[in-house]
Amino acid sequence: MSNQILKQNIESLNKQLKWLERSFNICKSIGIKDSYRETELDNFETLSGRFARSIDFLVRKVFRSLDDIEFEPQGTLIDTVNNAHKRNLINDINIFNSIRDLRNEIVHEYLEENLIDNFDELLKLTPELIDVINKTIKYANRYISNE
Repeated sequence: MSNQILKQNIESLNKQLKWLERSFNICKSIGIKDSYRETELDNFETLSGRFARSIDFLVRKVFRSLDDIEFEPQGTLIDTVNNAHKRNLINDINIFNSIRDLRNEIVHEYLEENLIDNFDELLKLTPELIDVINKTIKYANRYISNE
């Protein structure tokens, strides 16, 4: 049963990755500016949402699924992230903490001006998140392909 849940979570993560990469490439081509057109703000808003949802899904669903399969006790989210780090899915725990901090800022920010302040960090940290997602998919596939 755990393998099936992991398989479903990885399928969902693959879809999220596709859309996250798409939004990232659009925003990377827009770049950091003093002012943005409405459509550009829309693109960054989309990237922000996809970034936040991807990190949530990765930690809360996929990392926890891996813990289940590997018989790790279900601890706190910090325990879950530390287990992922032990699996070498996360290169630098400080960068991953920055990703989570940015996620929290995005989720709790409602003013456009304050969200704009996060665009530079968003463009810097999205490739880091994409790297963790790709490593996680590769790691998880060894359990999925053994069904």
